[in-house]
Amino acid sequence: MKPRHKRFALIGGGLAVLGIAAALVLNAFQGNLVFFFTPTQIAAGEAPKGKAFRLGGLVKDGSLKRQPDGLTMQFVVTDTAKEITVAYTGILPDLFREGKGVVAQGKLGDNGLFTASEVLAKHDENYMPPEAQHAVDQAHKAQKSLKP
Repeated sequence: MKPRHKRFALIGGGLAVLGIAAALVLNAFQGNLVFFFTPTQIAAGEAPKGKAFRLGGLVKDGSLKRQPDGLTMQFVVTDTAKEITVAYTGILPDLFREGKGVVAQGKLGDNGLFTASEVLAKHDENYMPPEAQHAVDQAHKAQKSLKP
């Protein structure tokens, strides 16, 4: 084999290894990718069925209901336009409150109930995740445009 052919074979082999490594990294990344949706987007059918995603908005006042087991609870997340009922089993974050921002990760069931595997609460008085703040702002604009 000539040195020129060896060089081409080495470059081709290197590109193949690099391509395989890139494919593996992208595949792992896509497996861990979680999208964010608002109650309005979920009601419009934009959220995936049976696949994990994040739901964000405000916890509706008076919607928190604890089950007798003490760990299971239901609450309603709203973006002021639409509402989604969330079921969660576990200990809620200390900063979780009705009327405050929340992001829940989980899956949407066929019955419209969002079953959360993780619940995140905002960390100070003025913070809301940018996606949730944008969603609330858009819902307010949509509501105002519908009123005469």
